Amino acid sequence: MTDSNLLRTLRRRKNNKRMEKEKFHIEYIFDKVSRRSLWNHVTSALGLSAWFADEVTIQGNLYTFRWNKEKQQARVIESKPETQIRYQWVDEEDKSAYFEFAIHTIELTGSTALEITDFAEPGEKTDSIDLWDSQVEDLKRTLGI
Repeated sequence: MTDSNLLRTLRRRKNNKRMEKEKFHIEYIFDKVSRRSLWNHVTSALGLSAWFADEVTIQGNLYTFRWNKEKQQARVIESKPETQIRYQWVDEEDKSAYFEFAIHTIELTGSTALEITDFAEPGEKTDSIDLWDSQVEDLKRTLGI
């Protein structure tokens, strides 16, 4: 299963009884990357289409992500410029679930860190983390790291 197919599968609304999702955080360190550049890659259509989805369009606070012929929509539910953006899938049954990108500087080293917060179904947390690891590797390549 390709990364984009796995992402769609993990995000697709379940037809069966909704289970409680588990929240998790992952942090990635980016040496020699500006906050502004990283911010553009997690918020702009051009940036997100370079590593997260095949195509991204934005209308107001509604983002449409396309992978091949599949599409998912997410709304921005919270944003602090160059610091944090929180999305929620439009078809998400669990209204407390979201995915978030938070950017901060590690004072000791001066490196830029990207913290991702997401939610996963029971038993799918490891797969979700593996998927984010793969996606962030694509992000790093896009940023020239």
